[in-house]
Amino acid sequence: MMTSKTQAIIYLSNQRGCSQEDWFRSFHVFNYGKYFNENRTPFGSLNTLNENTLKGGRTISRLAKEDATVLILPIVGALKYSTPTHKEGMVDAGEVAILSVVKDSVMEMMNPYEDELINFLEVWYTHPAGYPIEPVKIELDLEQNKNSVIPLAVLEGGKQHIAPYIGKFKGREEGIYTPKNSANGVFVFIVEGAFEVANRLLHARDGLALWNVEQVEFEALSNDAIIFLLEVAL
Repeated sequence: MMTSKTQAIIYLSNQRGCSQEDWFRSFHVFNYGKYFNENRTPFGSLNTLNENTLKGGRTISRLAKEDATVLILPIVGALKYSTPTHKEGMVDAGEVAILSVVKDSVMEMMNPYEDELINFLEVWYTHPAGYPIEPVKIELDLEQNKNSVIPLAVLEGGKQHIAPYIGKFKGREEGIYTPKNSANGVFVFIVEGAFEVANRLLHARDGLALWNVEQVEFEALSNDAIIFLLEVAL
């Protein structure tokens, strides 16, 4: 439900920043690396949402500038990752990995295939200092839970600072997301297909930031459309 106080920013896919090498490409929803746009500052605790494509056998490294939670969502292929805290792990398409990194530590993400590209979402959001989480890998059964959004993480102890959800919808199916905390914002990212979200048309890889919103209403405009929502502490 939109109110007179609701505010919104659309992040079109073709207006994302881009970093590229012959073996790696990354599209940035927010300011990242050498990419800077005064309108692409972090949305509350959400500061990174990159879509990465990595060639076979290659590795990328990330230096954590602050304590953070990292969400890795493979779209095509599998991904190896390692951090000083969690050592090595593997996450495949149809799964999501959520882990924490501490300030000044290095995280690595590797393509385990020799000759195949992988494509994945890399999401970073800050969390309170001294609040590491145990690594979590979740299998996503989007077909079994079709036409609804399912939670990707439940953080205990009243310290939940972000709530991620994902869902697959058939054409013309509608959904509603109600923020758990009215002071939070909601960031929507379209993984596949097209949706109308809060009366705005969004296509694949478009994003939408909403705040001062009581409910987020959306409708899938194509079959097997996938929506990713994050409730964010502002």
